[in-house]
Amino acid sequence: MPLRIAFYAPLKSPTHGTPSGDRRVAGLLMDALARAGHRVELASTFRSYDAGGDAPRQAALREQGSALGLRLAAQWRDAPAEARPDLWFTYHVYYKAPDWLGPEASAALGVPYVIAEASHANKRAGGPWEIGHRGAADAIRRADLLLCPSRDDVEGLRDVAASPERIALLPPFLDPAPFRAAAARRNAERTRLAQTHALDPGVPWIAVAAMMRPGDKLASYRALAGALGRLSDIPWRLVVAGDGAARAEVEAALAAAIPGRAAFLGALSLKEVAAAYAAADLCVWPAVNEAYGMALLEAQAAGVPVVSCATRGVPDIVEHGRTGLLAPCGDEQALAGLVRELLLDTDRRSRLSAAAAAFAAGERSLESAAARLAQLLARFSAMPLKTPV
Repeated sequence: MPLRIAFYAPLKSPTHGTPSGDRRVAGLLMDALARAGHRVELASTFRSYDAGGDAPRQAALREQGSALGLRLAAQWRDAPAEARPDLWFTYHVYYKAPDWLGPEASAALGVPYVIAEASHANKRAGGPWEIGHRGAADAIRRADLLLCPSRDDVEGLRDVAASPERIALLPPFLDPAPFRAAAARRNAERTRLAQTHALDPGVPWIAVAAMMRPGDKLASYRALAGALGRLSDIPWRLVVAGDGAARAEVEAALAAAIPGRAAFLGALSLKEVAAAYAAADLCVWPAVNEAYGMALLEAQAAGVPVVSCATRGVPDIVEHGRTGLLAPCGDEQALAGLVRELLLDTDRRSRLSAAAAAFAAGERSLESAAARLAQLLARFSAMPLKTPV
């Protein structure tokens, strides 16, 4: 039976003005839930994110969020039955962006509470995000179902979830259509980019699409520069899609390591990113501290094999030896070695390319995720309402 679902993303709403992987995944989840036959409505755009470990700010967000959750529940209780949600669904809960709304609203309404992509680490206890850490742990504990995009997340949730039976895998997914369409235009896109950015179409192109911001993204760009700097003896070019506050540092790192080899495309739309990937031969990204890396899945959807590192959830999105190659985490020399292998082996790149496109279009497609969500949420269709608090 279809469910009426209240959807919420505490880190970044799918309607947020700044593009990011988090915003994209939130939108994909709403699409997948709708394709599974459910009626999905955005419950709130309230943002609980605290970037700096500011305890007073976290306390204020907790009070605002809890009050908003209760207010939403009261409004729904006063509304016609057909307008009330049957289930609350929150995307991405962690210590910097806990869910203050969902636990309150779902308990007040007596409806199931589901979280997709929650993370928990005991090392955060007692630190500057203690309030957020405890809030995220409480939400995880109260969830009726926890959907994990990677096996890496499962272990961290076992100690805090109400029971292991409430944890299930929902691998990262995307809509492969725009990437498949771009791949069909590969020659035209390659010619266009070659002319616009003075790229030699006769040598392999390495594509990267990532925001340029301080922290892990900048660390990945620096690791990328370190790895590619070891490949100066063979021909290739780097095509970079992205922009942000750390652009000067990114450009400086790449200019020092691979002078004259990088072309910067700036911030691109999803359609333009798909075209850039489709025109390339390889995607390389070190994925420093990445939860899993949606950009890596997007590259594969365009038929581009990936070279990355076996960190956190990356092995759930890049299948080593099938859709790409994975180096040990933090090993720039090993990463460079794998890139060299594929730059010099056209036939192997071609085999990985076909497998990557098939993987994204099948096991990691929007349709596949919709079917998985329909299966996982079916338990709630016939479940009687809990006693409202």
